[in-house]
Amino acid sequence: MADTNNPSTPAATEPQTQDSSRAHSSSSSFKSSTSNPQALDTPATSTTITEPTSSQEDEGWVPPKDGPLKRPITKPVKGCKPPAPKPLTAEEQTKYASVLAQVSQWETLPSTEKKNAPQAPIQDHERMWLTRECILRYLRATKWNTANALKRLQSTLTWRREYGADTFTADYISPENESGKQLLLGYDKESRPCLYLNPANQNTKMSDRQIHHLCYMLDRTIDLMPPGQESACLLINFKGAASGNVPSVGQARAVLTILQTHSPERLGKALISETPWYVNTFFKLISAFIDPVTKEKMKFNEDLRNFVPREQLWKQYGGDLEFVYEHGVYWPALTEETARRRAAYRERWEKAGKRVGEIEEYLRGGDVACLSQVEGKGKEEGKQTEGQDADLAAAEVAKMSVSEKGQ
Repeated sequence: MADTNNPSTPAATEPQTQDSSRAHSSSSSFKSSTSNPQALDTPATSTTITEPTSSQEDEGWVPPKDGPLKRPITKPVKGCKPPAPKPLTAEEQTKYASVLAQVSQWETLPSTEKKNAPQAPIQDHERMWLTRECILRYLRATKWNTANALKRLQSTLTWRREYGADTFTADYISPENESGKQLLLGYDKESRPCLYLNPANQNTKMSDRQIHHLCYMLDRTIDLMPPGQESACLLINFKGAASGNVPSVGQARAVLTILQTHSPERLGKALISETPWYVNTFFKLISAFIDPVTKEKMKFNEDLRNFVPREQLWKQYGGDLEFVYEHGVYWPALTEETARRRAAYRERWEKAGKRVGEIEEYLRGGDVACLSQVEGKGKEEGKQTEGQDADLAAAEVAKMSVSEKGQ
């Protein structure tokens, strides 16, 4: 069995039980313990992660010059930015405020999705999950029906509790990724993190952990989102995949539940390439379970360079990026980088007052105000407006007084 205190050590055998293999509590999952791997020979293979400075961010990402890349890319190509969000209408602002007011009062949540399930106190990491943008994603997914948005928000938090999504550790998931069948590598032209799915590299038998693996990697994809970005880009290539490597319909439905029900608005693009006939048949079988919004985001057999910058598109997918997957290098580097980002995210949330409805761009280190600062500015502007109104009223009274004296 793998050393559970060292995420860089791949698990050698199957954990004895699911609970023991992911033994972190949901509250401690935001403080993932990681190893301190030794720096290797070249920048391309080094697993040492440092906090980028503002000047480094301005320079943009530069590919290694001394060999193929072997670790995740931590920022988009210079100039690749997410589109600006559409401003809310007055009606949308009112509906958002209504949902925010109600979720802010939640003190307990069901422990399972069963009817009449026992309640348990809401945890800090669950309150932190309820950001402004999270609430808006659920409102958009429910076509701005506040009751349905509230129901689905609670359902997802309860599902994450019961499913154990916040307890999956790097050690528990590590055996699934030893072949590199899922990779976080680079960003698309709108700065979405790219998650590669390579069915031909399937290395384990069908099990719940295969779905846990995808759930874990989707959460790590969210960790790598830059400020202002809320969605991911999936690149799925079926080249070399035997029919036995294609997921079952049951597995596909479980994945769609994670993507559509519990991660609404998180899928930006799904780029699907080199699909043999049995994969096309598979997609026809599951098409009834794919909602229209998700279908619109799926692109089949298109030139991936239209979506991902060449310098960050893996050469195997038609790009210029030289990348070699070595599990002992890539996995600890991914674990350390995402843990660092989660810690910084949480630190900002705590510093800003642990508010439900906090602003994600601020939490990701963007150059924007936190919720309390925005509220403070709004109150100050309100006072200024009140003062201006008072001055205008006083001026009108003065005019009336002069007029009366003249009469």
